[in-house]
Amino acid sequence: MQSKIIERDPLQLKSTQIKMIKSGWGSSSVDDVTIEKITYDSGGLNVKGYIAYPNDESKKYPCVIWCRGGIGNAGAIDAFNAQGIFGQLASWGYVVFSTQYRGNAGGDGKDQFGGEDINDVLNLIPLAEEIPQANTDIWGIEGWSRGGMMTYLTLTKTDIFKAAVVTGGIANLRCSSDESRFMRKLYQVTMGEYGSGDFNSRCESRSIINFADKLPKSTPILLMHGTADNRVFPHDSLDLSFKLLEYEIPFRLLMLENGDHFLKAHRKEVDANRKMWFEKYLKN
Repeated sequence: MQSKIIERDPLQLKSTQIKMIKSGWGSSSVDDVTIEKITYDSGGLNVKGYIAYPNDESKKYPCVIWCRGGIGNAGAIDAFNAQGIFGQLASWGYVVFSTQYRGNAGGDGKDQFGGEDINDVLNLIPLAEEIPQANTDIWGIEGWSRGGMMTYLTLTKTDIFKAAVVTGGIANLRCSSDESRFMRKLYQVTMGEYGSGDFNSRCESRSIINFADKLPKSTPILLMHGTADNRVFPHDSLDLSFKLLEYEIPFRLLMLENGDHFLKAHRKEVDANRKMWFEKYLKN
């Protein structure tokens, strides 16, 4: 088999950073796992990302794809956050794959905010064949903010995933609305002139609210959203929940009172629900 991982290098962190990560994400997120920065092949492009896995090679672990937020290098995952975020998830007993999306962090191509870069998510799946600890038959997926949009779009392309978790996810770009100036500024960078026909059509094709019927009924989705989120508005998840009911797609909706976009005040509750959801559907 020809390798799709072109380069892989263990993270290099300072002792002060390691101490902070252990304090914030737990000692197991450092001591019991390995996180590597990778370059992998995505349709002929060299794209940057990460893999994380438990050090114990005596058993196989379910695989989880983690979709980052932001656009371009704004929201790219640095080594510190990779160790914390992916280290924590790997310490729960998962092999983790994440992409920076094309054009970011030194990778080839251009970030299209849900265009061809959706293939950068899908092209993580074959990488599991190169990780001895990976159970390639069991997959979950998770996304935050823009990563929620990427998660929804990925789910319309494959039914491989047995569970999904979306936090503060974009379900409706609302192209003709000025509701969120933050979002308007973000996606205008990659999607063309605001309000043009091409722009609006790209918005519609990235908004799962328009084609929720394409989501697989075999993938239960955990939706979490802060009620005070002023970046991706709470009704993205609320409105989507009505569509999920209509199309009989299994889900759970958790609205966190006064939670902002990053849900910092609800971190323990968010982590407990993430862990529960994946254990329920990927391990039980």
